[in-house]
Amino acid sequence: MERVIVVGSGPAGLTASLYAARANLNPLCIEGWQPLGLLMTTTEIENFPGFPEGVQGPELMMKMREQAEKFGTRFVTENASKLDLSGEIKKVWVGETLYESRTVILATGASSIKVGIPSEETYLYGKGISTCATCDAAFYKKMVVAVIGGGDSAMEEACFLTNFASKVYVVHRRDEFRASKIMVDRVKTNPKIELVTPYVPDEFLGDGKLLNAIRLKHAQTGEYRTIEVAGAFVAIGHKPNTELFADQVELDAKGYVECQGRSQKTSIPGVMAAGDLQDATYKQAITSAGSGCIAALDAQHYLEEHGF
Repeated sequence: MERVIVVGSGPAGLTASLYAARANLNPLCIEGWQPLGLLMTTTEIENFPGFPEGVQGPELMMKMREQAEKFGTRFVTENASKLDLSGEIKKVWVGETLYESRTVILATGASSIKVGIPSEETYLYGKGISTCATCDAAFYKKMVVAVIGGGDSAMEEACFLTNFASKVYVVHRRDEFRASKIMVDRVKTNPKIELVTPYVPDEFLGDGKLLNAIRLKHAQTGEYRTIEVAGAFVAIGHKPNTELFADQVELDAKGYVECQGRSQKTSIPGVMAAGDLQDATYKQAITSAGSGCIAALDAQHYLEEHGF
């Protein structure tokens, strides 16, 4: 019988594992076949505390894993295949192997929704295409960039990017935007932003190493237009990775796990959630790590209260 099982191994899962291990709870982390989260595909990170010269995403995640393991976290490098979170004893399957635990911390993250054209994969993460302006805007000082999307997130990213880029295109498939009127007005009145509608990305262009342009297709006439950019920020949404337990824990209208108050407690006693699967707003490594810490402390308090 485990005391804590952590499902997921990004910044939230590893921080939860570290704190649980430091509390002598001997946690088991189901880290998955592709462990350590989205930062494994990120190049230089300049906004994580403690690294004034920056740090490579994979290096940061490996250090976090090593630290969690040093204090007693055990790892299973496979995907969880099924969860039963009902009852006092929680059940987690990895293939045919069943693990039982008094508490479970869900930290399976979220996936960025992509444009979905083959050339997108060529330039993702460090080669010109990003899914996070807060993370990568500083790499595009005095350069021309594009934001793809029409919601509030896209508008916010476009405005944020104007603090760095010389010009920002906002590419959207319709003439109308899903974003709130105040955000659209803010974008329309910004002299550094140009709206490009109704167009969809048809091809990301470059030399295979760096993006330098996007070929766009008019959504109605089919005519093509090419814009030269050094970077493209895809802001068409995120999908929380909740498939394994979506029918068991309470979710909000966007599909993110609901947590109670300022805690990381879910609607199920003994089950906590941390990181991007419950954060529809900030989506930063440091906030994910912070929520992982809270989730581990919540699990510790739950075990103490119930005499486990």
